[in-house]
Amino acid sequence: MAEFNPRRLTLARRRRGMTKRALATSLEVSERIVNAYEAGAKEPSDETLGRLVQTLSFPATFFQMPDPAQLPEGGPTFRSLSRMPAAKRDRALAGGELGIELSNWLEERFELPKPDVPDLRYTKDPESAALALRTRWKLSDKPIAHMVRLLEAKGVRVFSLAEEGDEVDAFSFWDGERPFIFLNTMKSSERSRFDAAHELGHLVLHKHGSLGGRAAEQEADRFASAFLMSQSSILSSGPWFPTLELLIKAKRGWNVAVSALAYRLHSLELISDWHYRMLCIEIQQSGYRTAEPESAPREMSLVFEKMFETLRAEGKNKAAVAEDLSWPVSELSALVFGLVMHVRGNGSSHRSQQSRSSANAPGGLSLLS
Repeated sequence: MAEFNPRRLTLARRRRGMTKRALATSLEVSERIVNAYEAGAKEPSDETLGRLVQTLSFPATFFQMPDPAQLPEGGPTFRSLSRMPAAKRDRALAGGELGIELSNWLEERFELPKPDVPDLRYTKDPESAALALRTRWKLSDKPIAHMVRLLEAKGVRVFSLAEEGDEVDAFSFWDGERPFIFLNTMKSSERSRFDAAHELGHLVLHKHGSLGGRAAEQEADRFASAFLMSQSSILSSGPWFPTLELLIKAKRGWNVAVSALAYRLHSLELISDWHYRMLCIEIQQSGYRTAEPESAPREMSLVFEKMFETLRAEGKNKAAVAEDLSWPVSELSALVFGLVMHVRGNGSSHRSQQSRSSANAPGGLSLLS
């Protein structure tokens, strides 16, 4: 029988958002015993292991796997850290470690696009960085039809978060030379797209931790705004002296939130401070800060769709993938199913014809022999 790995216990506990004291209470042992388990000073008995499996909802084999992946020193940053409970932060970060594990599993079986995410921290400002990246990726000034698939095509490992509430918007980090982004797919498509662009800003502007805190978040916001809504496209077709109704109609061209378009117009000095304040008040009073008007269909992953199609041809379904990883199926769902339209019980994916025609970036996934 394989040895019990204490680091796996720590990961599982954090993923469930449990403190050591809460786990000890559930196991009917002292907190000192749980500390000993996680320090590797004591192994749980077979009976206690059974309780761990039941309490943490991970299979027994999970606790016998090699050491889990570690997030980079300093880890990802969160926009809403001041109002985020520690348990939710731990859950999200543990999800990030599982994301690295799933990415490793994928790379052993599929050839994924190689990362093409440059270090742009020395550019003059976020607006210039956004323009530089658009130029490098040959995006011209056109609106970006599909952020998730664009990121995947450029080698970014994109995963979903199944966290309820908006305390965890999204986060990103570099694992060596591999960029990762985790998106809260409970939000509207437009806000999720902005989150993806925001985290891309962190990846290109703050790879080496050159800036942190509120200043870094503001830079990432400015990058996302400029990347999704290029200055030239706004100047050529943006609404002039817009009403809220005109903003709602115009936002479809860039597939952004109505508040994001208002912000961009103001940042480019196309509307006055007074006009921007009035629009913000109207957006707030209309409830459009939380419920986006005329929201677009959610963006889906091409990498995961191809993965499930290929695995289906091999006779594997999602349960078989989870078994390979020694995960519960729910953890696989949490990381990928927010980015696929629907996965049938046999593991194949299905999406609408509208979703099929919306992609403008190939996933580049192929099976390794």
